[in-house]
Formats: sequence, C-alpha cells, structure tokens
Amino acid sequence: MTTTTVAHPRDLMTMTGTQLGPSAVLQVTQERIDQFADATGDHQWIHVDPVKAAAGPFGKTIAHGYLTLSLANCFLPELIAVQNVSMGVNYGTEKIRFPAPLPVDSHIAATGEILTVVEAKGGYMATIRITITAEGADRPACIVDTISIFYA
Repeated sequence: MTTTTVAHPRDLMTMTGTQLGPSAVLQVTQERIDQFADATGDHQWIHVDPVKAAAGPFGKTIAHGYLTLSLANCFLPELIAVQNVSMGVNYGTEKIRFPAPLPVDSHIAATGEILTVVEAKGGYMATIRITITAEGADRPACIVDTISIFYA
C-alpha cells in the first residue's frame, strides 16, 4: 500500500495529475455481498444465490456495482492522507463506470489520480479518479471521479 501524504489542504493545488496508490488489497466475500443486499434490498440472484449464479452468465455470484462503488470510500484514505484538516466532506461524484463484473472472492485494490483541485466553499475541492480493479482482471470493476472538499 502506498499512501500519498499532503501536509496541508492548500498543497493539493499543485498536485493535479498526481498518481496515487496502490491501496491495500481487499477480498470481496459472499458475506459482504449478502450484507450489501440486505442493506439495500437488492437481492437479485446474480448477487445472492451461488447455486443459480453458478449456471448463470458469470459462473458465480458477482458484487453489486454500487457495492463496488461504495468501496471507493474505503480506499480513498489509503490513497491520500491530507493533514491539517478540520473536516473532509464527500461532495459527490462526476462520473461512474462499471467496465467489468466483480466476481465473489475477488481480491481488489485501487489506484487514483488527482484530476482537478480548486478553492471552494472555504476549502479545497479535489476531484480524484479512483479505479478499482480485481487481481488478474483485464478491465477495472469500477472507475469513479470522486469529489471531496478538504477544510483547513
């Protein structure tokens, strides 16, 4: 795991184009998928029925796209640590894509890139592209442009 440490939020202003990561590896288990299904009410068989999914298009269950997306929040502090902040706010996202399914028991990691940083609302708004990829996969499972505001 490689974490980029930033001494102060204003230092982000000079970091456009900076590559981040990789993060630590995380295994996406059936238990995590089932918990996400329970939390969201999305119990589609491709996610929660290993027997039926074994005969389905992916050969096993797959993680929900939004579960994979939610893991961006897990990986972000592993990719970048901004010091001297009073508060960090998740402002939203600009673009989300799911280029490939994420099979159960995959080991995933994230990389990042700082796309833009602007002064905003008394802080520094950073758009960071997070790419989540399973080990051995040809394509990422999720690419998301996250927007965070860091306040000094």
